[in-house]
Amino acid sequence: MSNPCSGMEFKYTTAIKKIRAMSARKKVIQGGTSASKTFGILAILIDHAAKHGKSEISVVSESVPHLRRGAIKDFAKIMQWTGRWVPDRWNKTLLQYNFANGSTIEFFSADSEARLRGARRQILYINEANNIDFDSYYQLAIRTSQEIYIDFNPTHEFWAHTEVLPETDAEFLILTYQDNEALPDTIRIDIERNQAKAEHSAYWANWWKVYGLGQVGTLQGAIYGDFSVVDGIDPSTMKFVAYGLDWGFSSDPTALVAVYRRGDDLYVHELLYNRGLTNSDIAGKLKEFGITRAWEIVADSAEPKSIEEIYRLGFNIKPASKGPDSIRQGIDVVKRFNLHVTKDSTNLIKELRSYTWATDKDGKDTGVPIDSFNHACDALRYVALNKLAVSNSGKYLVV
Repeated sequence: MSNPCSGMEFKYTTAIKKIRAMSARKKVIQGGTSASKTFGILAILIDHAAKHGKSEISVVSESVPHLRRGAIKDFAKIMQWTGRWVPDRWNKTLLQYNFANGSTIEFFSADSEARLRGARRQILYINEANNIDFDSYYQLAIRTSQEIYIDFNPTHEFWAHTEVLPETDAEFLILTYQDNEALPDTIRIDIERNQAKAEHSAYWANWWKVYGLGQVGTLQGAIYGDFSVVDGIDPSTMKFVAYGLDWGFSSDPTALVAVYRRGDDLYVHELLYNRGLTNSDIAGKLKEFGITRAWEIVADSAEPKSIEEIYRLGFNIKPASKGPDSIRQGIDVVKRFNLHVTKDSTNLIKELRSYTWATDKDGKDTGVPIDSFNHACDALRYVALNKLAVSNSGKYLVV
């Protein structure tokens, strides 16, 4: 993360001007590499604290080491370069700076449960928010009386896009390295060199989109990185395969998808994605969707009692076959098709963009998916493995 300073001189960059011009309570700041997001926000917060006595400002990131390497280091530089730094006013234990006028800027991590649900503040800044879950953000937000700043590199869509931006008190800004006039030419050249690489490499195309242009990209290591979003499905031009159902209740959503096929193309539409549904609730939803016994539903076999209950309520529901390595095999079957998802399938799209392979200590894919962001994805996988492939000596062939 580059800053708008050269040597010992503070520079008032375009990035700072654009951030300062934002007027909504919730300021969502998306940007690429070297865009001066963190530095710009901190400069504005320092100025506010110095000019408005007794201001209480919290800067939150995923961990204390992350804060020390980034936000705290930049904070100290800005304070020093603007002539405000007084060493005795910095509490190394609490990670808090106490201004002479009674204002405070504190730094703490999102993994501190007590701090998340503890004291209130006027201003909140969540740094690299895509590394923090929505519940942590929400606990902080409801304890913040004035402004909220949220920044991140847009490696993939997450709660800032889906939960915060639709709200009426939110404002959106995209910054790039071109908004940082203080960026050294050497770094600017390195960044722009990657634009040429993007013409010949999917990896660099995604890198340039995220870090060069500040646009939402595909999460590296994404399992379903290549899919298209379509307006809808025309059943008259394709074959219905089955419905896929993944169970949920209090913490996880129940997910239902409809799967259609046309040759090598697979079309998926999300019908249901809700928490707190009982089996009778699910059956009621199935009736609302016009699903009868004529249409097959492939469900997670982990809940045979639920499958039997819904079967007795008049639906053609069957358990998904599971065997050794069935998760990876089901994913493999899906990936043999060109995947298309309807634009109304918002939760499925979010999952597809976020569902990734686990990595080892060297950052290499393990071939095992991370068990999160996968409820609708699992529903799709049940259909793929049970209706689109046959087992042949442990290997699945598309039919």
